[in-house]
Amino acid sequence: MSNTKKRLGRPRSAKSHQAILQATLELLGEVSFETMSIEAISARSGVAKTTIYRRYSSKEELVADAIESVRQDVTIPDTGNIWSDLDELIENAAQITQSSLGRQTVAMIISSASSNSQFAQIYWTKYLQPRREAFAIVIERAKMRNEIQADLDSGLVFDSMSGIMLYSLIFPPTIESWSEYVRRGLNLLFQGVLSPSQS
Repeated sequence: MSNTKKRLGRPRSAKSHQAILQATLELLGEVSFETMSIEAISARSGVAKTTIYRRYSSKEELVADAIESVRQDVTIPDTGNIWSDLDELIENAAQITQSSLGRQTVAMIISSASSNSQFAQIYWTKYLQPRREAFAIVIERAKMRNEIQADLDSGLVFDSMSGIMLYSLIFPPTIESWSEYVRRGLNLLFQGVLSPSQS
């Protein structure tokens, strides 16, 4: 009987994977999402096109992963107070987005999602929706502490907070810091939904 072991598939090369992601980011910074091709990514990265297609079913999925590869995960705080939790989220977001790389990454997301609905859907499903669901935990804890009204829509709060952050990133405030502006916007947003003891 043969002692030859059954051959397994070749393991993924971390170096090749990183080269694919880096090439994607570089090209995305040089040309539009629509203009960029898998062929160009293959040529820039030195990784065969067939290898790229084995890892990603579409250009949209690849671009989403490439963008997320340079973004840090947001830790969901649990300080015991809604405003302290929000302050931690704001400061965390400031550290991620206020750097030159952070601004470039946000610009890539907005540009790619605006020009390609398939990318927008993939990015929403894989990355934004899980963060939205994680943020809901912050709101639910605040409801249990009776800090905010029980019928507050956590998804709408997340969307509104994201909108304030993105707007002030594109059009930076001139009389206060980014963090102060975002917090002031959230304070306005929460007016009328705080419980009587928190008003």
